[in-house]
Amino acid sequence: MSLQKSRTPAQPEHGADLGARKAAILEAVVSQYIGSAQPVGSSAVADAAGLSVSSATIRAEMAALEHDGFLVQPHTSAGRIPTDKGYRYFVDHLTQPTSGKSPEMVRVKRFFDDVHGGLEEVLERSSRLLTEMTSYASVVVAPGHTSSEIRSAQVVDLGGGHALVLVVLTDGTVEKTSIAVGDDATSDAIAHASQLVNDALTGARLNAPIAVPTSADPAVAAVLNHAGEAIGALATGAASEQVFVGGPSRLAGAFDAVETVRSVLSILEQQLVVVSLLRDVLDAGLSVAIGHEHGYEPLASCAVIVAPVVIDDEAVGAVGLLGPTRMQYPAAIAAARAVGSELSGRLGGRGGEGGAA
Repeated sequence: MSLQKSRTPAQPEHGADLGARKAAILEAVVSQYIGSAQPVGSSAVADAAGLSVSSATIRAEMAALEHDGFLVQPHTSAGRIPTDKGYRYFVDHLTQPTSGKSPEMVRVKRFFDDVHGGLEEVLERSSRLLTEMTSYASVVVAPGHTSSEIRSAQVVDLGGGHALVLVVLTDGTVEKTSIAVGDDATSDAIAHASQLVNDALTGARLNAPIAVPTSADPAVAAVLNHAGEAIGALATGAASEQVFVGGPSRLAGAFDAVETVRSVLSILEQQLVVVSLLRDVLDAGLSVAIGHEHGYEPLASCAVIVAPVVIDDEAVGAVGLLGPTRMQYPAAIAAARAVGSELSGRLGGRGGEGGAA
């Protein structure tokens, strides 16, 4: 199965206003289908839409919505279900933003007020929070650590000609790697080298040139040389984006087709594909990509909700939710935006509301 993108994300066709009656009927069909996953008939729409019109009029309007591509009838005797175009109209015109004081948004705020630990732990727990709130697969993509300052840098003697280079960053991340310093490196030489490294690098940024000091003592100079190479490698590795996926075990319950579950799991297992998917949606100016809009053919029956993680007015990461096109859009959009905004604040930027739906 190819996971390559079939095309760039398509700009959604927002279309003309449907009018109050058609919009109410479409909203009723979408809302009921999201909840039941069963085709919706005219009698159910009449009960839900609150329209003072006959069933014949509702049937005629549903037929018109089908003709215009908003609904489809899977079987002749069945009710109707939304198309991607129907979901798009629902998201753009019929979805009300969730209040910042809603229980869900209060939960996000409380989570970030209380969460502690290193950055990786916060990101991983954020992905779990999104899945718990929505029951969809979640993805949190955060920038690497290269813009973080070094809080401390140490070289720790492990004995047997080995040492541990330990770099603590201001974002709470701990980068470490072991080095071979040779049998001639005494504990005193390693301790001296550690002090020189810490004095030279504390306050420096990982994305700045790493200037490890030298020493006239050959034993200390050798340790410094090995430590410098290790810190340079740590800085290179820290540039990689961090990807945290939550809720893959929920996918079986979210989708009807086993093949779709396999496709989504395959996507989530490939970090570069996940990052590209979220970035492509944001680059297209969207916060919701429905069905074929995101351009990834294996995910044609999925919707993707994305909110940016913003630092210094630049989107450097993203929060995403991946689920069926019959998603609970209002709650999922609000949850993604709230977590994206809180992560932006935690990482030192200013949170935003995301792009256009």
